[in-house]
Amino acid sequence: MSLAKTAAKAQWPILLVGLIFATAFVLVGANFWRRGSLLIGIGVGVAAVLRLVLPDERAGLLLVRSKGVDFVTTATVATAMVYIASTIDPLGTG
Repeated sequence: MSLAKTAAKAQWPILLVGLIFATAFVLVGANFWRRGSLLIGIGVGVAAVLRLVLPDERAGLLLVRSKGVDFVTTATVATAMVYIASTIDPLGTG
């Protein structure tokens, strides 16, 4: 197995979150602010859940501090982002 495949396999949690973020940024760039912001909140929420359920050896780059601190921090940011997304004026897009 190549080094790139091994690295990607080991870091799949952060790659998944990065893919969600990239999709969110495309939406924001296309002027879908509300949907993009919501997807950013969902991406952070996915990171929180992955950090909670994966053992430290499998969490990869999601591991920053202890599991509890990482989860509470990312879950708080996810909640704030989803709240912010819900308050963004849809500018007539419904």
